[in-house]
Amino acid sequence: MPIDPNRPFQALGIAILTASDTRTADTDSSGDLAESLCREAGHRIQARVIARDDLLALRRQFQHFIDDADVDVVIATGGTGVTGRDVCPEALAPLVSKPIPGFGELFRQLSYLEIGSSTIQSRAEAGVCSGTLIFLLPGSRGGVRLGLQEIVLPQLDSRNRPCSLAELLPRIRHEH
Repeated sequence: MPIDPNRPFQALGIAILTASDTRTADTDSSGDLAESLCREAGHRIQARVIARDDLLALRRQFQHFIDDADVDVVIATGGTGVTGRDVCPEALAPLVSKPIPGFGELFRQLSYLEIGSSTIQSRAEAGVCSGTLIFLLPGSRGGVRLGLQEIVLPQLDSRNRPCSLAELLPRIRHEH
């Protein structure tokens, strides 16, 4: 995916949400990686939160970020597996105004190249929620790295050609 150096870069406001009952600020290595990669890409970190694996707590946190005018994008890590405590997709579902199914499809395709059939256990997904882009990534560092470097961050770069979600964000926000 080529970057057009003649186009201006637009830094976006990003919130990072880690869904976990066990991670702390000192042990959230996937959240650290997400923050580092987003900063290196030139974006602003508006918030970083660790929330327990609880459907209503996660939904409230997603809604808080959606309501925050300084947050353009939410990157959530964890809670996308298939166990009973993995509830990020269910927490987000009623808030999604427009799903972005291509994200999860591409994530699993690329993930398959790294981890084989184990990728079917991932429920990584993305959607538009009242004008805010939300991406759900696995809690593993490998999943965060893959999702951000190969899919999310290129799409959040307004110089990405032929098109990017960053370029569409003003229209997405206006329509909601």
